[in-house]
Amino acid sequence: MLNPTTLELIGDREIVIHRRFAAPARIVFDAYTRADLVARWWAPRALGVEIVSTEADVREGGRYRYVIRPHGGEPIGFNGEYREVTPHSRIVYSQVYEPMADLGEVVVTMTLSEADGQTTVRFSELCPSAHVRDGIIASGMESGMRNTFDQLEELVIALGSA
Repeated sequence: MLNPTTLELIGDREIVIHRRFAAPARIVFDAYTRADLVARWWAPRALGVEIVSTEADVREGGRYRYVIRPHGGEPIGFNGEYREVTPHSRIVYSQVYEPMADLGEVVVTMTLSEADGQTTVRFSELCPSAHVRDGIIASGMESGMRNTFDQLEELVIALGSA
């Protein structure tokens, strides 16, 4: 059985997500930052979404862009800039949902902590407004996020046993 993902709303602008992965932090970090590995898990396949492209220059000041396509829909891009990168333990980056770029960016702080070969990841997503946060939650983000994190866990388990 895969590990559960928890989601908590803090204040009126923040989403906090926790997930434990059955793999060392270096493997989880690589799967989250290497574009070739991101392409294997980032789109929620169970919801009929496919990944179209992944580009990532993972360094402070580097940029990324991921493009997905919902079943039968038009491509949708997400992009941002890496503000802080500490391998295997912390990443701070911005995220812009391109169809609504005028609403501003979400700032994500991802921390990884490893114990006994398992990695707990905490994501803090600070939204530019309560309106944006409420829209993210209303969009069905939680279902897609749970699906992609299950895919990520399957990938890191496979990478760890390879």
